[in-house]
Amino acid sequence: MTLADLHVGEAREASQEVTPERTASHIGSGALRVYATPAMVLFVERTCRDLVEPHLEAGKTTVGIELRVRHLAPTPLGSTVRLRAEVVAVEGESIDFLAKLWDEQDQVGEVEHRRRVVDLDRFLRRVEAKAKGSAAPKD
Repeated sequence: MTLADLHVGEAREASQEVTPERTASHIGSGALRVYATPAMVLFVERTCRDLVEPHLEAGKTTVGIELRVRHLAPTPLGSTVRLRAEVVAVEGESIDFLAKLWDEQDQVGEVEHRRRVVDLDRFLRRVEAKAKGSAAPKD
């Protein structure tokens, strides 16, 4: 498979339990023991990454570059959140997704997410250069 094989409409579904570690009070994004927005974002990013990874050539990966998050309703501790992420556009090295999330009662979130395909070695060289305080290589 290659990125050329990734088509609009391709989707992936996943689910996760709202554990104490995924609550706003634990993460620090709020004071309540409900599903945290940062946990939702991580779930979406991971699912979208997993959807596209099989389509990448060796030495390539994707990085998240944009998110538009709408957290629509609270989900209590112990509930299950279901997610469906769908590819809505593939333009060059950019892939756009729309993810919708539900708990047992209603839709709890909607996230527009963009990932960019990057060369892993080049990306890591830039990270290393930045960590050393030098300018990123221009190759």
